[in-house]
Amino acid sequence: MRVGVQLPEVERDVRWPEVSAIARAAEESGFESIWVGDHLLYRGGGRPERGPWDAWTQLAALAVITTRVRLGPLVAATAFHPPGVIARMAASIDEISGGRFTLGLGAGWNEPEFRAFGYPFERTVSRFEESFEIVRRLLAGEHVTFKGEFHSVDDAVLLPPPHRTVPIMLGSNGARMLGIALPHVEAWNTWFSSYGNTVEGFANLRGDIDGACVKAGRDPAELTHSACVLVRVGDGAGERPNDIPPVAAKDLASHLRLLSEAGADEAILVLDPIDERSTRQVADAIVDLK
Repeated sequence: MRVGVQLPEVERDVRWPEVSAIARAAEESGFESIWVGDHLLYRGGGRPERGPWDAWTQLAALAVITTRVRLGPLVAATAFHPPGVIARMAASIDEISGGRFTLGLGAGWNEPEFRAFGYPFERTVSRFEESFEIVRRLLAGEHVTFKGEFHSVDDAVLLPPPHRTVPIMLGSNGARMLGIALPHVEAWNTWFSSYGNTVEGFANLRGDIDGACVKAGRDPAELTHSACVLVRVGDGAGERPNDIPPVAAKDLASHLRLLSEAGADEAILVLDPIDERSTRQVADAIVDLK
């Protein structure tokens, strides 16, 4: 099983020196990948307003300061940029990183940030469908002409040409989203709350995804199955309020072995708390799995 880690999102204000230190710690301690959330603003729920740094500029910087780990957004909302710009940014970061970029994509779900920044929240899946077609075809090296209800391009092409086709990961469990993307993506990811952060929950969801693959004309074995795992490090109150029971760091190695047996090819750890110390501590706890 491949094991990656998500960098801080909105647990607290984290400045670039700490972000970069955590990223370097993740690479040095053997994690296979590093991921960042793509959000603009969290508002409501009885908590103060909060938001992460811009995912794309952070990823470009992370591509420079790392040399081995894979990088990607977990996941980028197609609603926040025109599809041609998404494809260009993905190709550029992949170039900077030497081919270590994975383009995680989703439709977006957090309505307050859409409203705050002026993005339409209606028919998000239909908008995703058009954007996804343009993005994937551009990354495949095509000249793309497309006229849809929401997006249009006229003989668009990525130049300079990318050295490779950037792999795409879908971050969604919705039936329609799966039908749109599964015929084309290299990987699928699910957030820990979508399967209850349990091995049994993931096994059940994996069965649903296998069925969606067959329905979409895709062999499930061709897909990388990726699961986010919420991990509590230490005995404190934590930084991430959540109703989902976390996995204790001391139990993580056995949990990941069972998750692998349930069909997960990759685990992306969401550490609570997330800092340089917890990153190295968890890496030591699962050293035999990496």
